[in-house]
Amino acid sequence: MPTMLAGRFHLDSKKFAVEEVPIPVPGPGEILIEVKAAGVCLSDVHLLDGSLVPMFATSDAVTVGHEVAGVIHTLGPDLKRGLTVGTRVTLEAGKTCGQCTGCVRHRPCTQMLTAGIDYDGGWAQYTVAREDTLIPIPDNLPFDQAAIIPDAVSTPYAAVVATAGVRPAQSVGIWGVGGVGAHNVRVARMAGAAPVIAVDPLPSARERALAFGADFALDPAADDFVDQIRTATGGRGLDFAFDCAGVPAVREQAASVLGLNGALILVGISPRPLTITEGLTFNYLGKQVRGHYGGTPESVSELVRLAEVGRLDLAPSITDHFPLAEAADAVNRLANKIGDPIRLILVP
Repeated sequence: MPTMLAGRFHLDSKKFAVEEVPIPVPGPGEILIEVKAAGVCLSDVHLLDGSLVPMFATSDAVTVGHEVAGVIHTLGPDLKRGLTVGTRVTLEAGKTCGQCTGCVRHRPCTQMLTAGIDYDGGWAQYTVAREDTLIPIPDNLPFDQAAIIPDAVSTPYAAVVATAGVRPAQSVGIWGVGGVGAHNVRVARMAGAAPVIAVDPLPSARERALAFGADFALDPAADDFVDQIRTATGGRGLDFAFDCAGVPAVREQAASVLGLNGALILVGISPRPLTITEGLTFNYLGKQVRGHYGGTPESVSELVRLAEVGRLDLAPSITDHFPLAEAADAVNRLANKIGDPIRLILVP
């Protein structure tokens, strides 16, 4: 049986290793993808450090990676879409379950499963994908840029245009300008938000935010932080605050500077409890908290079109490339923010 390299996380031992495994064979409705690029995300880091636990895993080991782009290599049986070998594609970061595979509800459902966490992802030379999760990409969109669209770009895009519904001239604050937050800045500006205020303790991240289109980049530890927000928004406070860090202290600070009917959008994920200690002013001003998770199929397709016509240049988002065999080094670099990376790419 032919084999390939794959970055595998063993759920029982909590160990990660790049190993030789059999090349998967596509079943009905599935397609084998030759992987050309795969992004390294903080969710991958959290999986490997144990802070993110798969809820619907169906095996004791999983191939990591939910940001993937490549070429259709082999077609499985019973396909419906008419896709052809050689087509360039990116893969949605998740899929609906559609059948009971260990779900506590024990009935057919629409539970969203995440690639590289609940089932095998794309840190490999080849990966199998269900045909309805493939998005064709144009020849002028490089694989590394296409790979990051389904999460790093699609997640904040859906948060801005769907969960928040940002309209032109509304004020937006974005806490955490890493891989997701940097794109949140770009998408908010694209949506017409004004002002766009980035908040990050790292000077390099604040500089990046300004380069990506933020009107202001603030240090959350500044003594006059609240005054700076008030000045930037003409005393009104923020219409929307996006937490891209998933940190309780961020959520407290972000909620405190919301204006009338302002909403805190929880983009960053965290296993820690959500607490808002603000008192009656939260009620008086009609503030809201909205949960958000990932992107949508529509957001991925829309972003591919935006990139195709030149409205969205993702080249500045690619910090570096690593061979698949050095996946652990890429994880370490992202986990420790060495070089303050936006997105690192594994190349099989």
